[in-house]
Amino acid sequence: MNSAGLEILQERLKYYASRWQVILFDALMVVVAWFLSYWIYFNLGTIPQKYLDHAVTMLPLVVLCHSAMSIGFAVPRGAWRFTSTHDIYPIVMSVCGGIAVSGFVGFLLTRLEFIPRVLFLVYGVLLIGLLSSCRLLYRSYHTPSLQGGAGKRVLIIGGGVAGNMLVIDLKNSTPLLYKPVGILDDNPRLKGSHIQGIRVLGTCSSLPQLTQGLHIEQVLIAMPSATTEEMSRIVDYCLDAEISYLTLPKVQEILDGTARSRDLRPVALDDLLGRNPISLDIDLISSSLRNKNVLITGAGGSIGSELCRQVIQLGPASLILLEQNEFNLYSIAQEIDSMQCDIPLHARLGDVCDEPGIRLVFAQYEPDIVFHAAAYKHVPSLQGQVREAVRNNLVGTEVMARISCESGCKQFVLISTDKAVNPTSIMGATKRMAEILVQALNVDSEVAFITVRFGNVLGSAGSVVPLFKKQIEAGGPVTVTHPEVTRYFMTIAEACQLIMQASAIGQGSEIFVLDMGSPVSIDFLARQYIRMAGSVPGRDIEIVYTGLRPGEKLAEELFHDDEKLSETVHHQINLAESRILDRGVVMTAISSLLSKCEQSDVVGIEQIMKTLVPEYTPENNVIDVK
Repeated sequence: MNSAGLEILQERLKYYASRWQVILFDALMVVVAWFLSYWIYFNLGTIPQKYLDHAVTMLPLVVLCHSAMSIGFAVPRGAWRFTSTHDIYPIVMSVCGGIAVSGFVGFLLTRLEFIPRVLFLVYGVLLIGLLSSCRLLYRSYHTPSLQGGAGKRVLIIGGGVAGNMLVIDLKNSTPLLYKPVGILDDNPRLKGSHIQGIRVLGTCSSLPQLTQGLHIEQVLIAMPSATTEEMSRIVDYCLDAEISYLTLPKVQEILDGTARSRDLRPVALDDLLGRNPISLDIDLISSSLRNKNVLITGAGGSIGSELCRQVIQLGPASLILLEQNEFNLYSIAQEIDSMQCDIPLHARLGDVCDEPGIRLVFAQYEPDIVFHAAAYKHVPSLQGQVREAVRNNLVGTEVMARISCESGCKQFVLISTDKAVNPTSIMGATKRMAEILVQALNVDSEVAFITVRFGNVLGSAGSVVPLFKKQIEAGGPVTVTHPEVTRYFMTIAEACQLIMQASAIGQGSEIFVLDMGSPVSIDFLARQYIRMAGSVPGRDIEIVYTGLRPGEKLAEELFHDDEKLSETVHHQINLAESRILDRGVVMTAISSLLSKCEQSDVVGIEQIMKTLVPEYTPENNVIDVK
């Protein structure tokens, strides 16, 4: 026998040995309970000899019947260290079964002479008590929380199922990291009750008062289904108490398998933004992508990389990554490859404006669906880079769209932005022209051109979120352009999910507008990040208002006043009825723009753009760096 087989045999022997130890111990408790019941029956006095003799005669039958019933109800399999009320049930059933069988057999053999009938009742109660108490005492001895461990003293918010399970996990964790001191819940009927031995001390509003009196070191929020309003209120209580806090994952994260029910994590900003949960028609999305060659431009960017992660899991025939930045391409290709989805992956360096290079990619990999996420998007930077903004965002889109038409591609999805609505920046104007372009190309084309428009995403490259984090780590100040500036936000994952959903329901020429919820104050965003870092805005970390930057607006818009919004089959995706320009006019304008770019004629570029996008109102501070 090899070493592996020997180890398996040893483990088996250990397992069966431990089970027989439990059976022998329970048999001993049967003996104790049997004679103890006689002693109690005779008022704790001397047991008459004839009764004692019959007790000894009956004992082997009682032990045998109980052992058989115990094995039948799987009592020896229970792990004593984790004994709970669920383990008491088979003990009770085995005792009752053992009494019934031994009583019946004993009656047939001896007519139960000198064995009082009530004695079986006393014996049963004693035996259940002995077997259960021994197991519970063993569990108590091996439970870290009952050994006076040095875990953090914590308050748990939420007395529901999640709170109950969290208390159990914390008590049984080794080493003991957290020591539950009390529970808070807004249900007034729970006050004073106990959950797993931990008292419900009151409502959440009492948190600031309790933290000092009970010497609380941390708050654990066990409310996975909490609304954003509830979560914001609890976080405010924690901030008032100046105490750190963690939370359990959201229900959707648990259902998706991305997190476990007992995993604790910091409260993320998206927990507080008022976003409704995303609901998807996964079957429809999967069927639209399955066995298709999918090309994603800007594959190393925030949106592009997340699209790669999600698309690869839906069974495409192949995934083609196109990215201009070498390191970003390498990073996302390595990540996707590590997912081991067994789907061909093609990572290509390339510029969307490089027509010969794009033609080569299309010829080699024959994409069926193109997600065009490649774009320059940093508004203030592009105000001084008009030529590059137009080339990448507009000319690059034209090259990708035109070659898609020529190559037999079935669908082209343009990733747009709310900055395309009533644009004041060169970035917004180029994205609006890109929308106009793909709509015009959809006419008389076999390619379904679809535009998906949405606002900011949390944590994207160049957004305020990474900047705030960096400034807070440096001790401040945190810079905000204007106290009244607002933006729409959603998570990168949410945006990509809805992009794929829009792709699945789109037929061609649509401009889909994603439901972004309510706009969020950037000032509020900054203050929340400071608070979540354990600091107080204005006291520990200053907030400095720097003024709007070139091309920026106080508030963004998701659709133009003339764009009539209508519902789609998905409640978080709306359809904007935008004007469609003549294809010839648009292509002539694009050709002229390309010529002006080659000449670095900023004035000429802006004239053409104002013609196609009359709502474009550029700021006077637009300059071009040549």
